[in-house]
Amino acid sequence: METQQFQILIANESHFGFAQIICDEMASSAKARGTGIAKRSPEYIQEKMREGKAVIAFTQDGIWAGFCYIETWSHGEYVANSGLIVAPPFRKGGLAKAIKKKIFNLSRQMYPNAKIFGLTTGLAVMKINSDLGYEPVTYSELTQDEAFWAGCKSCVNYDILMSKERKNCLCTGMLYDPKDHYEPEETKEFFEEKKNVFERLLRIKQWKLLKPFLKKDKEPNGAGKNKSLFQSIFNF
Repeated sequence: METQQFQILIANESHFGFAQIICDEMASSAKARGTGIAKRSPEYIQEKMREGKAVIAFTQDGIWAGFCYIETWSHGEYVANSGLIVAPPFRKGGLAKAIKKKIFNLSRQMYPNAKIFGLTTGLAVMKINSDLGYEPVTYSELTQDEAFWAGCKSCVNYDILMSKERKNCLCTGMLYDPKDHYEPEETKEFFEEKKNVFERLLRIKQWKLLKPFLKKDKEPNGAGKNKSLFQSIFNF
């Protein structure tokens, strides 16, 4: 699926009717991946559209294909491009990357001095972010706004995050700092050179962080306590 077959627009009030579809697809995708998301209501999505802080994608025939929106934290010092979703029929064709680029450019336009960040467990999203100039960072370099971290409560890995005092989790933090950053060509090249290393590190990180919970799961008084967590990650 070629990205030129899509229209990627800044969303507005004329797109309100797609809010429920977007919310449903976000929830369905998170369930399929075995992860959690900060749950959003159709009204919240509509507010982002009204404010001009969202982008929406359609096929040339007007079929909804994807969405992403902007959130701000720490009084606008940090910006997150949240809720990236592509409808299943249009995945793996470059649309996610095109949406990410559009929302990134919109974020830079609306908040030129803000640090743009994200959390991801996926190598594919890390690659997209690297192509835009994001760098992997520790959690201490991300916003410490309590409202942002409260959004992690709906994730199946929330217990791991809190056990590490919000300093580590299965997600990798990535950041674009407009005042101190490499050029996208540099971060893209670095990722391509190191992607195998990143993949191994993600697996090692996953195992190390999950190990204490696996032990608890084996204890007689903890049998089955974390079953859904491990089923979702290891598919057993």
